[in-house]
Amino acid sequence: MNDNAAQPVPRSTARPRRLDLQTIFSWLLSDGIVDKDKVKAHFAQAQGILKNAVGSMHPLTAVAQCKLVSSQPPHRLLTLDILGEWCAAKVGLPFVRVDPLKIDFTRVADVMSASYAARFNILPLEMSATTLTVATSDPFATEWDSEIAKVSRRRIELVLANPLDIAQYISQFFSLAKSIRDASKTNAQDTALRSNFEQLVELGKANKQFDANDQHIVNIVDWLWGYAFEQRASDIHLEPKREFATIRFRIDGVLHQVYQVPAAVMLAMTARIKLLGRMDVIEKRRPQDGRIKTRTQGGQEVELRLSTMPTAFGEKLVMRIFDPEVVVKTLPELGFPPDDAQRWDALTNRPHGIILVTGPTGSGKTTTLYTTLKALATSEVNVCTVEDPIEMVEASFNQMQVQPGIDLSFADGVRALMRQDPDIIMVGEIRDLATAEMAIQAALTGHLVLSTLHTNDAPSAIMRLLELGVPDYLLEATMIGVMAQRLVRTLCPDCKAPDGELSDDVWDSLGGAWNFPKPATVYRPIGCPECRQTGYRGRTGLYELLTVSQEFTRLIGDSADLARLRQQSVADGMKPLRIAGATKIAEGVTTAEEVLKVTAALSAS
Repeated sequence: MNDNAAQPVPRSTARPRRLDLQTIFSWLLSDGIVDKDKVKAHFAQAQGILKNAVGSMHPLTAVAQCKLVSSQPPHRLLTLDILGEWCAAKVGLPFVRVDPLKIDFTRVADVMSASYAARFNILPLEMSATTLTVATSDPFATEWDSEIAKVSRRRIELVLANPLDIAQYISQFFSLAKSIRDASKTNAQDTALRSNFEQLVELGKANKQFDANDQHIVNIVDWLWGYAFEQRASDIHLEPKREFATIRFRIDGVLHQVYQVPAAVMLAMTARIKLLGRMDVIEKRRPQDGRIKTRTQGGQEVELRLSTMPTAFGEKLVMRIFDPEVVVKTLPELGFPPDDAQRWDALTNRPHGIILVTGPTGSGKTTTLYTTLKALATSEVNVCTVEDPIEMVEASFNQMQVQPGIDLSFADGVRALMRQDPDIIMVGEIRDLATAEMAIQAALTGHLVLSTLHTNDAPSAIMRLLELGVPDYLLEATMIGVMAQRLVRTLCPDCKAPDGELSDDVWDSLGGAWNFPKPATVYRPIGCPECRQTGYRGRTGLYELLTVSQEFTRLIGDSADLARLRQQSVADGMKPLRIAGATKIAEGVTTAEEVLKVTAALSAS
């Protein structure tokens, strides 16, 4: 396997009735992938794995479990995907990695039953007006081809796929499609629109509503959560429309449409989730918040924060997924450069003062604060928070939630915490002068206060507090640091490729004028099965850390403008966000497009 240079099977070669170990090893030997003197031992090992397998096992799976290494450069481990790709090339078929996000399973599941798919180990993937794409793990077992072509009235396009993926998704797709189909039989579309802004009246329809505890709905909701966890989604959007509803996942900051379900099914799904989140199921006219704690299939606890909003076609529900493992990450794992991590640790270990984290919604501020507080919350320290809402429940903190309905604001919460003998106080957000004054009062009385603010960069946080009405002398006495941050998508390590040098114009916009060394090579996204063909997998942080020096404090007292504050911040060691981004580009972590998209242009000063 050179590594992908599999020699196609000659046309004159008799095609076997099934793909078996004998055929696979004869191909491996003919392509020089296994050594002639070792092929018998490897064949015997694979035979033993097949014989001892519980249930049926595909021969390619048995070969993959032998953990063979290709004799051809670059001597890769023969994983199941690599073997599948090689096998597909041998028989002249495309190899696909099944991507559940791109399959309308409620449509393709109609062309065959689950038992039929399991019998022949095939999975319908896509259906157009003239063709039906079907994935198989055995290119020779095609006795079903003519029958399915006749039933679907479409030409069959055969592709090869990982046998384990096919087995997994046969179970998932057909089960979920059946739940949605059975739930839809109640013909309750008109009731789904009963409380909506725009009503659609259809005469003669049954006036029935779905039960949120109906087993079909329970199956759909359970599958939705498991699917979102598996796809690394950070948010789940349930969006009602007139005749259907859309489900979308936000993955690495980008929304992906998963599939559509009947509007009445969405109504019952929303009711089910609201019920589990202890929300008012009947109330659909006003926004509500809730929370659910569940577990992944691996047993890991996950928290879901729920938010509903009335729209023209019904309630829209967004579920934010919080991974508790986030708070045990280290600063470098979040993307902090070593020098900024040291400076941040030095700030957060100060006995008193105010530290702000700024950035737009979704920039990772909460993650940074929780990670920091988790490291600080030892048995000798009392860490108290006041949040709106509590993002993640953490046992090592004492957390309070803002309750506007009973006049418990951020300022009232901080005032209450002051009487709780705290060492460290985290205020979810400084939104007004009253909250700012209470945070400053806490810092003046010997507490370390951490909070968030919405500004474009770190120096702008000072100007924002001054605009709120905070006296400059109080900022001079209490402010010790400000950090602005953004999140950028990181290149997939499995498929990123060198892309030469950046153009001078792009490099100048990233901070070339700062005499930052221009990298000889940058990387570009390619796309592979591991990253769902996006070229990106995961996100990392860009950080701009301002430490308040005596010179900076003097400028606050002199009512200096923002440009002078920025100049002094840089002189004190702050690296602007674009410079942080340029560093990530030079390290091959991300691309210039990602950095330019989330960061503001550098000031000419």
